[in-house]
Amino acid sequence: MDRFVFLLGTGLARGTLFALFALALVLIWRSTRIVNFAAGAMAIVGVYVGVAVTGLTGSYWLGLLATVLAGGLVGLVVERGLLRFASARSPLSGVILAIGLVIVLQSLLGIAFGQQHTPVRAPFDDRPVQVGGVPLLSPYDVFVVVVALGLMAALRLLFVRTTLGLQLRAAAFEPEVSRLLGVRVARMRTVGWVLAAAAASLAAMLAVPKELGLNPHAADMLFVYAFTVAVVGGLDSPGGALLGGLTVGVVMSLVTGYLGATLTPVAVLALLVVVLLVRPSGLFAAAEARRA
Repeated sequence: MDRFVFLLGTGLARGTLFALFALALVLIWRSTRIVNFAAGAMAIVGVYVGVAVTGLTGSYWLGLLATVLAGGLVGLVVERGLLRFASARSPLSGVILAIGLVIVLQSLLGIAFGQQHTPVRAPFDDRPVQVGGVPLLSPYDVFVVVVALGLMAALRLLFVRTTLGLQLRAAAFEPEVSRLLGVRVARMRTVGWVLAAAAASLAAMLAVPKELGLNPHAADMLFVYAFTVAVVGGLDSPGGALLGGLTVGVVMSLVTGYLGATLTPVAVLALLVVVLLVRPSGLFAAAEARRA
């Protein structure tokens, strides 16, 4: 029972990270109908900036802020300079541009910083806290959960309670009508890319200390799992990203703890296949659509 509680807590902490990254994919999909396969590479650019700022200043918080700002700037440059020119008539054009961008960014990072793993220390203790002899979350896990859930709540308020959020939603779902009503649809899409890239960079920065270290490919598996989360939850559903992230995180943790780490990717793939066969739109997409 103690082991189950520990694995459950670890899975929930990991799931919030997946959910935060998946939310970035959902934001881009809702606004442009493009699956941003470059999200991982773009996020790692922000992480390199954040790690550099942390090393120069000795402040993790300045590094975290720099990660978010750099991620948002990367999103702005990519949307304005590249993906804005993707053909609206061909859904594959945006995908091809994104895949090409992955190759370019990872190659440039490899040239600049090398391919070796650079250790990144967590700002808090990463050892699980014992409560009644039962290992629970570590202080760093708690920090990750609080930050991820806090950002998701802030984005939820932005989209539901503000004029900017209303314009973002209108531009995503009814661009032609929005233009007639005076909404600058192109600008709203740019804002969506900036928010998504900043959120993805933050998720990658939080995940790097839990992995082997920082290198140009450090976010590749994070993207794979986050994409699975987005599909499981529903690509049109921000709420589904959270629920899907928790589901995938718990499944991964339980499979790793009881069956071994080698079976974890198989379990995630099996979950993805089952969802695509049974409910292709995502497990939580319908409920989210009714609330929208």
